[in-house]
Amino acid sequence: MKSKQKNKLAGLQRRKAIAGYLFISPFIIGFLVFMMKPFFQSLYMSFCEVQLGAGSFVQIWNGITNYKFAFLVDPEFNRLLVEELSRMIVYSLAIIVFSFFVSLILNQKFHGRALVRAIFFLPVILSSGVIIGLESNNQLMATLEATIEQSAQGVSITAGLESILRTAGVGVRAYEKVFEVIDNIYDVAIASGIQIIIFLSGLQTISSSMYEAADIEGCTKWESLWKITFPMISSLFLVNWIYTVVDFCMRSDNQVIKKIQTVMIDQQQYGNASAMSWIYFLIVLAFVGLTSLLISKRVYYYD
Repeated sequence: MKSKQKNKLAGLQRRKAIAGYLFISPFIIGFLVFMMKPFFQSLYMSFCEVQLGAGSFVQIWNGITNYKFAFLVDPEFNRLLVEELSRMIVYSLAIIVFSFFVSLILNQKFHGRALVRAIFFLPVILSSGVIIGLESNNQLMATLEATIEQSAQGVSITAGLESILRTAGVGVRAYEKVFEVIDNIYDVAIASGIQIIIFLSGLQTISSSMYEAADIEGCTKWESLWKITFPMISSLFLVNWIYTVVDFCMRSDNQVIKKIQTVMIDQQQYGNASAMSWIYFLIVLAFVGLTSLLISKRVYYYD
């Protein structure tokens, strides 16, 4: 009897695995066909000096010279790398927290819930490349922003609080990061659309009978949040964290990416630009791997 149950579970897990591979097969095929060759060409180029000619370029092997240039010669790369990595950690945490609590609100039953969901799901639509391009180049939006700033006459609640805390000397560096996130809450909301949907889909899979049983046992809402909600969707925190970090590294305002583009396009130093790209890629990959390992130790998996 037990062997039959094990065989059934093994068959179910096998079918789930096959379905998962079928879902990601378009990406795997696309990567192998379109990305594999440029991937290794970029790696090889990072160890070469690229000399441009008439309609062609010559790659001369120079070892790790380009990597030494990135770390020891270039005056900006190390500073931009540290700044962007610290900004990535702060904003990724802010996005995860914001999207989780918004999804908790949207999962509740109240009048006008469909309208509120539509409003919070707008970032998914607004995060498309075309809309962002229109927004960043929109003269009307720029004029409106300037008008709002002038009408406020320089009054800012966050600036006032920051000034008070600076005077008191209480956690200045930490509060600076918090106020920076608050001042850029629009960017946090724009980047939270997909995460909200993922969290909301996980919350809707939790059986209401679990919360009813907790209420009967006398659990408060706060205890139910930590004992039921968090464990049941803990795997989605890992998914959203990886997605958020990768998405942040692809932002248009990423200073490291801008630096790499400047070295590649303006200075036409393709070898140095490739080395910088690989340094940034490997650091982010190591960061994602380390944090995923730490988060996965707290993830609760259930059938």
